[in-house]
Amino acid sequence: MPPRRRTDPAVGRAALGAWLRGASTRSDVTTAVRFTLEELADVAPGNAVEVRVPPAGAVQAVPGPRHTRGTPPNVVETDVETWLGLVTGRLRWADAVDAGRVRASGERSDISGLLPLQAARER
Repeated sequence: MPPRRRTDPAVGRAALGAWLRGASTRSDVTTAVRFTLEELADVAPGNAVEVRVPPAGAVQAVPGPRHTRGTPPNVVETDVETWLGLVTGRLRWADAVDAGRVRASGERSDISGLLPLQAARER
């Protein structure tokens, strides 16, 4: 079963739009990150990879072995600006990893094939 959506998609898209225009508040940024994390979980449901964007949120996604205790074997962690850049296509995965802006560990942690998210692409 996919995770229950907590962010109203219209509110999430509006917050993401504000970020894209450079007119976002801190609340908009947090909402945009949570919305896009939920979108990722919808696109790639599963529990094999934990994607962390502190302090805004985290989600488990990608099909594969379920993680239940301790540190997950597959983790992606980045900051909010990098995450929003990745999901909108303003930043490429390889460039972010090379610059040290994304920390990805585990054999399933390369989520570049899922980015940018269709729902978050710039129009």
